[in-house]
Amino acid sequence: MRRLRTASSRHLAILGATIFALALGAVGIAQAVGGATAPAPKPLAQAVYDATHAPAVDGITARIHFTNNLLPSGSLPESGGSPVLTGADGRMWLTNDGRLRLELQSDAGDAQVVSDGKTFSVYDGGSNTVYTGTLPQDRQDASAKHEAPTLDAINTALGRLGRMWDVSGAEPGTTAGRPSYTVRIAPKDDGGLLGAAQLAWDAARGVPLRAAIYAQGQSAPVLELTATEISYGKIAAADVDAQPPANAKKVQLNPQLGVDSHGKPTSVHGLDAVQKQVGFTVSAPDTLAGLPRHDVTLVRAGGENGALVTYGRGLGAIAVFQQKATAGEAKGDLRLPTVNIDGATGSELPTALGTIVTFTRDGVAYTVAGSVPPLAAENAARGLK
Repeated sequence: MRRLRTASSRHLAILGATIFALALGAVGIAQAVGGATAPAPKPLAQAVYDATHAPAVDGITARIHFTNNLLPSGSLPESGGSPVLTGADGRMWLTNDGRLRLELQSDAGDAQVVSDGKTFSVYDGGSNTVYTGTLPQDRQDASAKHEAPTLDAINTALGRLGRMWDVSGAEPGTTAGRPSYTVRIAPKDDGGLLGAAQLAWDAARGVPLRAAIYAQGQSAPVLELTATEISYGKIAAADVDAQPPANAKKVQLNPQLGVDSHGKPTSVHGLDAVQKQVGFTVSAPDTLAGLPRHDVTLVRAGGENGALVTYGRGLGAIAVFQQKATAGEAKGDLRLPTVNIDGATGSELPTALGTIVTFTRDGVAYTVAGSVPPLAAENAARGLK
């Protein structure tokens, strides 16, 4: 039988980043209270067109609720855990120029996401850790005027999306007292353990109201971000400008070592380039669990450089994070089953959307993560030589 052990804070970094990806991907969420009737039925392209051409709002202030049903029963401590792992209520502020602050409150410590549209930080009060990184940027001229897409362009984009995803129509209804449309998408081919995703938006304002992710074979969402109250108007700078404690542990997800000829931040990619920046031998076979190596990226955590190696593309990809092991690393509260990785004792976190396996060998700590069943993640871990 597999024993149980507690998971370290560092080994759960990828899990925390995965969970908060939903929050960062739904930064525009807002919904209002009050009575409403469903809007008139429309083709999906027309509903999207109307949403993208709706009058702009100066800012959004909302109360939100985050649901997280990823973790297996019995893995959380009886005293509760971080709101990132358990779900919680909170608040959100979003400006019309893309600045965001989202916070969740719990007795075990608060969590907070802050972004200026170019960079982001995710702070977990329970572990006193802040994860930072940069967001993908549009390479077009920033001064160029943004124009809403035409109906023809939307139809073309939906056609391309439909090649790989099953896309529902725009289902009219009400979401928290607002007239809304909801669309559901599901992968046609290899979606890993992902079953579907849903997005609902305000029919009148074009503002997203709810985002949810479903696992295969499940009718209830495993991750959901929604809001319960809203007000529109300008947002004070103080509401979106928040800093983590000065003594917080820092994990830099995609560090930059300079800028390119156009003044844009540069990251370190490629096995040879990353190998020069770390103090251990990076394990990066050409293939892993039948997937070809896609990229090797420099990652910085706790003041030490590490390597993130990805295999495959899309939802079925597997990621491997490697860093020098830290003696006496603090343990977390999660109780996880142990696994044997060619003689090394590791921890395994199976969730509805994927699996995370962690182990240490020859002074290097490994974290293997992917939207795959536990056996596939274990086999990938054993393929690291």
